[in-house]
Amino acid sequence: MIKNITCIECPKGCALRVDIENCRVVKVEGKQCPKGEIYAYAEIENPTRILTATVLAKGLPLRLVPVRTDKPIPKIKIFEAMEEIRQMRIEKPLKIGETIVGNFLGLGVNLIATRDCI
Repeated sequence: MIKNITCIECPKGCALRVDIENCRVVKVEGKQCPKGEIYAYAEIENPTRILTATVLAKGLPLRLVPVRTDKPIPKIKIFEAMEEIRQMRIEKPLKIGETIVGNFLGLGVNLIATRDCI
């Protein structure tokens, strides 16, 4: 199977043509730098994303506190992570960058505040 993707690792935005067999990358064409091939393998075989969301606040100046993971998480875990976030409530003041949940979902990433909520 051939999949066309656009590399986002550098400003060139190479149009990559990725040959895939049994969910594995066999060949990458169209890369103009080494980053393209690395990106293609990661995107096809183990895609990850930084998760950004908001958590409901109770008794704080903000009703919704913006949060994100401090590292990318597997794309397959996004819906599970969002369900967990939907159930959270923040009741204490936070500073930007403060950890809300350490080792979020056991993935070795932290869920952090992206805005002061004092």
